[in-house]
Amino acid sequence: MVSIKSVIKRFRFPLEIMLVCVRWYVAYPLSLRHLEEMMQERDVLVDHSTVQRWAMKLLPVLEAVFRKRKRPVGKSWRFDETYCRVNGEWKYLYRAVDKEGNTIDFLLTAKRDRKAARRFLDKAIGQNGLPETITIDKSAANNAAIEDYNVEQETSIQIRQVKYLNNIVEQDYRAVKRITRPMLGFKSFRTARVILTGIELVHMIRKGQLRTVGRTTPSFAQQFYSLAA
Repeated sequence: MVSIKSVIKRFRFPLEIMLVCVRWYVAYPLSLRHLEEMMQERDVLVDHSTVQRWAMKLLPVLEAVFRKRKRPVGKSWRFDETYCRVNGEWKYLYRAVDKEGNTIDFLLTAKRDRKAARRFLDKAIGQNGLPETITIDKSAANNAAIEDYNVEQETSIQIRQVKYLNNIVEQDYRAVKRITRPMLGFKSFRTARVILTGIELVHMIRKGQLRTVGRTTPSFAQQFYSLAA
């Protein structure tokens, strides 16, 4: 709550309203102007640019809380990347899921090369531990990044290049792109990085990757709001 309070202390709207707008923005294919109209129908007058500022402030804090409560993932990973338009240019969203489809990690990069793939691999392993196998496509850069890691860290991650085994991560992209499509691209790299973090966050909650207490599983919305409590 200290982090949340420090973020919202200069905003005049209640936290509950901000959380609703931010959740809708990253969970459903809505534009900021759609959200502005939807809130007006509920007698809440808020500018679309204000909603974006809320997202930029709140999402990094919520993601940090989620990381502490994220369920462990499997040791068999599927590793791939997709395109994302930022300020009229193509950037690259690296993603990995385990064989059950649970999201392991993600990283937005400016380039698609061995250095970028290695940076993503370091981040994923640092957050989730060492995998036993990583399945990739025919990307030479991804293969080189894993081989470099094995040599430098003296590990023995098995590399598999089997196209059909990577279908699970390629299909998983659809949930992300379905939300980004109405946004018509991002204006800056920082904005893209934060908003994509929020989209990935709600996608992981929907997949049941947030540890909860009690015998009954809270709804998706309740789990999202619990990150701020």
